[in-house]
Amino acid sequence: MKRLLLAVAALFTLVALAGAVGLPDLAGAQDVPEGDTITVTGVGSVEAVPNEAQMSFGVETRASTAKAAVAANADAMRRIINALRQARGREIATQWVSVYPVTNDMGAVDGYSASNSVSATADVDEAAALIDAAADAGANQISGPGLSSSNAEALYRQALGKAVAEARARAEVLAKAADRSLGEIASISESTATPYPYAERLQADSASTPIVPGEQETSASITVTFSLR
Repeated sequence: MKRLLLAVAALFTLVALAGAVGLPDLAGAQDVPEGDTITVTGVGSVEAVPNEAQMSFGVETRASTAKAAVAANADAMRRIINALRQARGREIATQWVSVYPVTNDMGAVDGYSASNSVSATADVDEAAALIDAAADAGANQISGPGLSSSNAEALYRQALGKAVAEARARAEVLAKAADRSLGEIASISESTATPYPYAERLQADSASTPIVPGEQETSASITVTFSLR
């Protein structure tokens, strides 16, 4: 009997100690819904004038035989490549080489045409000179420019930072409207984005080809989920 009384007394002592140290208030914890979140999107963008131009330069030659057409085309392309290098063109690379028969009105083979095209990159302020040099050297197929920034990655990171800031600002407005406050970021995902360039088209037959680069917009888009308090 004494042992039973001692056991009961010990049990009451344990319950009293638990209250003193403060067990979790389960009723209070249920007041805030578990997993309560808000998901928003954010878009950020920066603008910069591109400083690089990528262009294509080709030459087409014709001859009575495929061998003669290829030989004449090779000589013409060597002159173009040398002219591009002298005009400070860089990253020069062959894009394609083709040879095909040319037929007359009767459908008979009347010779062969050979084509060769190379790409080259130059600073925007040197692009016009590159075009003129290639045309003077015999290029009869010119296209471009594709404008870009040499610091494209840094520009994208700036846009990404603005996207995060916009997402948080949107989430704060929504949370306040719901009489809540933002907690930690639960998840964040990034969408790919491509810089959108603006530029005037090339005029390959111009004596001095004008290239006017406009501002290029680099944008980033993200989706963020915040927990709510």
